[in-house]
Amino acid sequence: MLTALIAIPAIGALLVALLPKDSDELAKRAALVVTLIVAVLGIVMAAGFKTDGARFQFVEKYWWIKQFGVHYAVGVDGVALVLILLSVILVPLVVLASWTDAGRSGGVDTPPKRSVKTYFALLLALEAMMIGVFAATDIFLFYVFFEAMLIPVYFIIGSYGGPQRSYAAVKFLLYSLFGGLLMLAAVIGLYVVSANAGHGTFLFDELRTLHIAPTTAKWLFLGFFIAFAIKAPLVPFHTWLPDTAGQAPAGAAVLIVGVLDKVGTFGMLRFCLELFPGAAKWFTPVVLTLSVVGIVYGAVLAIGQVDIKRLIAYTSISHFGFITLGIFAMTTQGQSGATLYMVNHGFSTGALFLLAGFMISRRGSARIDAYGGVQKVAPLLAGTFLVAGLSGLSLPGLSSFVSEFLVLVGTFTRYKVPAVIATVGIILAAVYILWMYQRTMNGPTAEAVKGMRDLSKRELIVVAPIIAIIVALGFYPKPVLDVINPSVKQTLVQVHQQDPKPTIAEKGSHQ
Repeated sequence: MLTALIAIPAIGALLVALLPKDSDELAKRAALVVTLIVAVLGIVMAAGFKTDGARFQFVEKYWWIKQFGVHYAVGVDGVALVLILLSVILVPLVVLASWTDAGRSGGVDTPPKRSVKTYFALLLALEAMMIGVFAATDIFLFYVFFEAMLIPVYFIIGSYGGPQRSYAAVKFLLYSLFGGLLMLAAVIGLYVVSANAGHGTFLFDELRTLHIAPTTAKWLFLGFFIAFAIKAPLVPFHTWLPDTAGQAPAGAAVLIVGVLDKVGTFGMLRFCLELFPGAAKWFTPVVLTLSVVGIVYGAVLAIGQVDIKRLIAYTSISHFGFITLGIFAMTTQGQSGATLYMVNHGFSTGALFLLAGFMISRRGSARIDAYGGVQKVAPLLAGTFLVAGLSGLSLPGLSSFVSEFLVLVGTFTRYKVPAVIATVGIILAAVYILWMYQRTMNGPTAEAVKGMRDLSKRELIVVAPIIAIIVALGFYPKPVLDVINPSVKQTLVQVHQQDPKPTIAEKGSHQ
């Protein structure tokens, strides 16, 4: 099943890329069909997942490079499953949202038309990589997917982005390559440690039982953590995200912020904590500090933005602070909330980027002051934008509230001061979301906005499922939490089995 989920979009990307030059409509339809097939298969797989079964299910393992202990090994636990579901649901919606805009820049100064079929081929290739990175249970295979994702994203931004697309694409690539190099060094180091122990391997299940000297574990932890902190992004490794999200086409921004960035927090939860539990606990005070700084810093900068897409990007920096806070609180509530937050953030931020893209395609500008009074001429657009925004500020009854509440409660039980400071982010979120909505949707209708059309049927089909999911998970998150919780408990068991002496911060929290 997992191999099919990876192979189908990869083959689809190749077939779409090989279509004749003037096959734009066929390329769109082919990409949509492929992504819908993958979405159906993903839902079928999720339906077959047993919450009371083995941790990793749908497991496949074959030798890849036998001389170096490298396997093609895939499998999903609850955390990986919900992130794969997030991916396969968002991609067909992005394809549909890009139906008329693909091949043109997302910026004000639209460049000459570019290849439509190449755009959709790159989206399909990216989907294959995203599924692969969440499914990989061999660390070398994970690294291959982790780095391979850069290729389609770089070309999507560089070829189809806004006026500063070249700068944004290169900045994204350089940051990501730097993190990837650190991870590669750590992956090789991990293999050397396992080889010295008598059995060189990259398999996650075997490496998580490996005894690593404390000093070595700290250096290896840093190699993985910095790579994931760049990908997440966590302050101070965040500066690539506003430029990238601001210049990327709206559909690509959805996948970059909604899914790709989750690879960073997924990696922290899966690899940093389970492979190096002692080192993870040793570095916990530093990570909690960076998380709290990110929550407040991202929110404050979001308030001052004049560009809609950059504002949404800065809100994500703040949200990722909550996610890493929950992960390194190392409590069941905190980590379950953080994982649920990854999913909820993907949908709420995805909806905001899609709707912002629809607005920009109509008005020709991403500046907030270019709008005003939109709700009078486009009530459906304004209404759905409001729901997505309220989810972003974690309004009770919408999906993000549950995850943010679990993160704060789970953190407060062990680290009271970071949890209290993090609540400032909730207040600031209300400021940046409601002020953005007021400036774009309320007030006198701007002259250039008077002719703006409301959401079309195609755009409603794109947005409606996301809004429905946001509301459904806000009232009934139990099915997702039931899938997540067993994996989180396994992670915490692994962490606390090798519990070192408490850090200074933990001693204070226990007192």
